[in-house]
Amino acid sequence: MEIRNYKRLGITQTPHGIQATKLYDKEHALIMHLLLKPGEALKPHITPVDVAFYVLEGAPTVMVGNEKVVVGENDIVESPKDIVHCIYNETEKDVRALVMKLPKPTSATRLL
Repeated sequence: MEIRNYKRLGITQTPHGIQATKLYDKEHALIMHLLLKPGEALKPHITPVDVAFYVLEGAPTVMVGNEKVVVGENDIVESPKDIVHCIYNETEKDVRALVMKLPKPTSATRLL
C-alpha cells in the first residue's frame, strides 16, 4: 500500500505558476493536487486526454469550452479531451482541487 499526502510531497513545476503536487503518476492516469491562492489560475489550455477537476476546498470558477461557472466543494467537473479548459480562483480564499487526467497523456498539453 502506498499513501501520499500533498503536504509531504514536493511541488511540481508547471507553466501555470501555481502550487501543484503530483499525487499519482502511473502509466494509465495522472492525478495532481492544485493549490490556487486568491487571484491565481491555470491558464487556458488543451489536453489530449479527458480531464476531471474535483474541488476539495473553495469556490473556483471553471471554464470548459465556452462555459464558465462557479463550482463548490465536492463538485466534479469533466472536460473532454481536445477542449480548452482552465480553473480560476476569483475569491479571497484558497482553492484546493484535484486534477485527474485519464488516461495519462502521452503528448504535451497546449497552452493558449
